[in-house]
Amino acid sequence: MSEIEEDPWAAALAEQAESSDSATDEEDPWAAALNEQAESEGSAATTAAQTMSSTYLDRKDKVDLDVVMDVPVTLALEIGRASVTIRNLLSYTQGSVIELERLAGEPLDVLVNGTLIAHGEVVVVNDKFGVRLTDVVSPIERIKKLR
Repeated sequence: MSEIEEDPWAAALAEQAESSDSATDEEDPWAAALNEQAESEGSAATTAAQTMSSTYLDRKDKVDLDVVMDVPVTLALEIGRASVTIRNLLSYTQGSVIELERLAGEPLDVLVNGTLIAHGEVVVVNDKFGVRLTDVVSPIERIKKLR
């Protein structure tokens, strides 16, 4: 895979620099300065992307995560969703049953701050509900979904 395919920012900056090179820099000193800045930022962005990729995604180097270990996140377990009208919502009473879009037996979604990280199934351990993770979404797939 080439550097441009790995880093869309570097590709965009390179494309911008190529299109800017066609203009004569002698006529416009601001264009020359912007081109120079774009070239230096492009190489810095590529280097930063490569460092991030090798450090965080490939886990080749040991990463000190102590800095973020105490940051709170919201963990949500979603068994299904339903779209209802306000009329139906206001008619619900105790004992009402709401049909969800998910079929019985399908795994539930495990979300962290709204991002899907895994699928799981409900278990009961010592009279408490829990979740057994059946499929964990890879970090690379999570990053792709953010883009």
